[in-house]
Amino acid sequence: MVEVTVAAWISHAPCLTPNSFHSISNGKSRNKTTKVVPTSTKAWKIRTAVAASSCSSSVFGSFNQTVGGQVLREGECLEKYKKEGKGKKRVFFLDVNPLCYAGNKPSLQSFGHWVSLFFSQVCLTDPVIAVFDGNNCNELRRRLLPSYKAHRRKFFPQSTISKKYVRGQVGRSQQLIMDVLRKCNVPVLKVEGNEADDVVATLVEQVLERGYHVVIASPDKDFKQLISENVQIVMPLVELKRWSFYTLKHYMAQYNCDPQSDLSLRCIMGDEVDGVPGIQHLVPGFGRRTALKLLKKHGSLENLLNAASVRTVGRQYAQEALTKYADYLRRNYEVLALRRDVDVHLQEEWLLERDTSNDANVLSNFFRLLEETNKSTRESRSNFSNG
Repeated sequence: MVEVTVAAWISHAPCLTPNSFHSISNGKSRNKTTKVVPTSTKAWKIRTAVAASSCSSSVFGSFNQTVGGQVLREGECLEKYKKEGKGKKRVFFLDVNPLCYAGNKPSLQSFGHWVSLFFSQVCLTDPVIAVFDGNNCNELRRRLLPSYKAHRRKFFPQSTISKKYVRGQVGRSQQLIMDVLRKCNVPVLKVEGNEADDVVATLVEQVLERGYHVVIASPDKDFKQLISENVQIVMPLVELKRWSFYTLKHYMAQYNCDPQSDLSLRCIMGDEVDGVPGIQHLVPGFGRRTALKLLKKHGSLENLLNAASVRTVGRQYAQEALTKYADYLRRNYEVLALRRDVDVHLQEEWLLERDTSNDANVLSNFFRLLEETNKSTRESRSNFSNG
């Protein structure tokens, strides 16, 4: 089941410089597998800043945020991006879940900060498609590898807090975030049983087929495998409090290999953040240097494994490891590689220019609600302490 929140026209006095924009209509026909989320607004009283589901990535620092050891200056980065993307219209994908964290802690304030900068400094009037992790989004990969993102299952370790209460708080916070995005004319996708990464990867191919340039807004390192001449990433730099574009040229300058080689390297070395063990746990002598040398020669994990099955590709310990643990490495690839076969279909209205006239008012109301909620929480704690 695909849940879609469709941007509707909201009658507000423009708070930004007026321009001629196309609004996104919610009256067009939908795919049969698509469920339209009601567009009514509800101001939730949030007692705890719980945002997003347990499927989200919580580590902003997982992306290597430098190019040749130096972070690009904000103006330089944006100008380079504009020159490289000139001639093609842009479509942005907003990976919502990781933006809802400050460090490892769920935070609605973090979402508000990053999305306000994203609207005002990055996407502007270009179309944006926001994607959430679906319910039970990790189950498919956990059946292949039970340790996959196992540490992210619980956000409230305290035994005194009930699961029902946690689910309620998560649901209310997520609904509030969806409401903010909808009012800012951004369609929101949440596909049952699928991670946002896979939904984005599937839709990226559909967008590219229509001749657009794609920009993925996320700190998630998994999106590096999608980078190409027509697919870039823009990531939040926490230390500098701004977004920064990351292109194929930046990637090549850092790693001196193509993005698929990086995915193959992660399959061999493992991914501690995602709970994917590497081959060094089975063969201690098989380190990063050996893996890089072999991948540089053969290009990809599958090419390397196929070569090792018919001839010697390296030293004896490496040769034995690649033949004995070929299935182990292929399983890692199946877990870490993004899927492109999610049952989700691009709608033409998602590609329309975004009307920004509501942005300032909607975000102002959102921050006001958070401040009132925080004030109420502080007063309640004070009364409880004094009582």
